[in-house]
Amino acid sequence: MARIILHCDLNCFYASVELLSHPELREVPVAVCGDPGSRHGVVLAKNEPAKRCGVQTAETIWQARKKCPDLVLLPPHHQLYREYSRRVNAIYDEYTDLVEPFGIDESWLDVTNTLHLFGGDARALADTLRRRIRRELGLTLSVGVSFNKVFAKLGSDYRKPDATSVISPENWKEIVWPLPVGSLLFVGSAARRLLKQYGVENVGQLAACKREMLESIMGKLGAQLYEYANGLDREAVRSRYDAEPVKSVGNGTTFPQNLTTRVQVQAGIAVLSDTVATRLRRHGLYAGGIQVTLRDPEFRDRSRQRQLSAPTHLIRELTDAAMELVGELWKPPSPIRALTVTAIHLSEEGEAYEQTDLFAPPPQRQERQEKLEGAMARIRQKYGSDAIVFGAARPEKEEDPLP
Repeated sequence: MARIILHCDLNCFYASVELLSHPELREVPVAVCGDPGSRHGVVLAKNEPAKRCGVQTAETIWQARKKCPDLVLLPPHHQLYREYSRRVNAIYDEYTDLVEPFGIDESWLDVTNTLHLFGGDARALADTLRRRIRRELGLTLSVGVSFNKVFAKLGSDYRKPDATSVISPENWKEIVWPLPVGSLLFVGSAARRLLKQYGVENVGQLAACKREMLESIMGKLGAQLYEYANGLDREAVRSRYDAEPVKSVGNGTTFPQNLTTRVQVQAGIAVLSDTVATRLRRHGLYAGGIQVTLRDPEFRDRSRQRQLSAPTHLIRELTDAAMELVGELWKPPSPIRALTVTAIHLSEEGEAYEQTDLFAPPPQRQERQEKLEGAMARIRQKYGSDAIVFGAARPEKEEDPLP
């Protein structure tokens, strides 16, 4: 029996929610963005008129205004977006218990076993959802209907805004194969560039590749994309009430001023590692690896990761490992705009393994550090997160840029 899966995507979500309070702006270009006076001033969302002007999500405000001088900027209200997302998903819950959010504004619904309760017509059900969301919440929705998650998402992107698209077992090759390969889930710019080198530019060309060839050049992602392109995706829609395994824990920030010295960078890394370690400890998780990403003022990202000799959730160990990676990626005084530290290869407390390392701190020292950071966690829990700070996050004096 073929599955019946809907992918529901709220159109221009942040902007649409903001325009509920500003109906007079519906026909003019509008963007929701961070503080225009800060370095966080990027476009978070835009409405359809702004989209027609070429405004893109994640570009800086000055880039957006260069394309659209009359662009109206509105500040974000994230709590309001979360509330509307909750209301939308509550409506979905009336039709199936298998509702899997994919971000704040998208969700998959598996209605295979419940569609008969609502007339048995998947397209009609999608249209009903669109009408309800528009009538009850004032928002518009695009819905893709298909027999797997990947094609359902393709369907919601196929026609926008406020449309239903059906990709069925009978018509999927006709609709999907001519689409650009970047239309597929998880095909980003790097994957597009790589595939283009092999003459693969649309989904049909990807489907015609041998699985072994794709695996050889892209690893596990290649095999996954082969299945996606050939309609073989079998991933289940998971209820949002089922806990999803945590695969990584990370934190990143854009700094008010570019970092150019080692002391500045170490202070930033220490603060980010502190946050990551706190979250790991809270969830009883250990990091088996660490990843660091640096962004320069031209928005170019460089990343590196490595396996740790033993899983850890200690601030000091994560900071030291992250700084080693920074040393491989960066040479002062090259400016750094933003940093991200991510704990990867996570394991639960009882599953932590240890690999013998002749150069690792002695067990007594690690035990003292564990007690120290455990005490810090208890103080923060009682008196607040700012009650005590890891020392490396407070450098006493600045150093000159290293050669």
